[in-house]
Amino acid sequence: MPRLSVIIVSWNVRELLRACLHSLPLNDPQTEVIVVDSASSDGSAAIVRDEFPSVRLIASEVNLGYSRGNNLGLKHARGDYLLVLNPDTEVVGDALSVMCAYMDTHPQVGVLGPQLVYADGVPQSTRRRFPTLLTALFESTWLQPLAPRSVLDRYYARDLPAEQPAEVDWLVGAALLLRREAYQQVGGFDEGFFMYSEELDLCRRMKAANWKVVHLPAARILHHEARSSAQVPAATHIRFNTSKIRYFCKYHGVTVAEALRLYLLANFAVQLALEWTKGLLGHKRELRAQRVRAYAEVLRSGLKGEL
Repeated sequence: MPRLSVIIVSWNVRELLRACLHSLPLNDPQTEVIVVDSASSDGSAAIVRDEFPSVRLIASEVNLGYSRGNNLGLKHARGDYLLVLNPDTEVVGDALSVMCAYMDTHPQVGVLGPQLVYADGVPQSTRRRFPTLLTALFESTWLQPLAPRSVLDRYYARDLPAEQPAEVDWLVGAALLLRREAYQQVGGFDEGFFMYSEELDLCRRMKAANWKVVHLPAARILHHEARSSAQVPAATHIRFNTSKIRYFCKYHGVTVAEALRLYLLANFAVQLALEWTKGLLGHKRELRAQRVRAYAEVLRSGLKGEL
């Protein structure tokens, strides 16, 4: 039986997936790698079959989304530790063995995240505290620069030491190591989140079950970030924000979630008006037109996802 299972859900990022797989210890009998391909049209499944015969490929005929795709991979995984890994990542050095060793000596940790870094080695911000409604009104909106500093400092856990292991509320999900026992206790990802906020929800359930969530900066993984979602900007806006609304509905109630939905729609309406005005004045008209179309699509959706 393998000690570590690596689960990668991929959609139309063939070259990044190839680089990710090359960074993994594919010849290590203690490591199994599972790729769930969500109906990619760029030949991703073919390169896994042809170039990485030791990798288990699960080729879906439909786009499963992040949560459902990872749950499918997790069901087939046999390892004591389960690494949910984005295809736009590359493991640096001995990060995997460092993470597994930390889990060995800290049995109360249910979720462990490495230090994600950009291609130039600069660390990414991945440590979080649970969002409040005030956080949601600013974070990842065009009003974020106007947020009170204390609100975002708390949310991004900026008071915690950067170079030491730190217990947090949740971690950005590009690379999450799960303990099998914890995963079996709380279950996998909530498939009501197609993508975005699913790792927030999972970590919240882990914490509720008395498992710790820890950030481990000694393990480093390169993260190219958001290459799949960047292909569909309007859909990305819709999925990100409907997931945010769903999270607040799940943990703060329908009234709060509905207020947040209307607030976010108002934000997109203002953005659309600003972009239309800039385009009318002749400033980067093609870019402004693209943004107007994307924001209009968001408004048409009503941000009414499944709650």
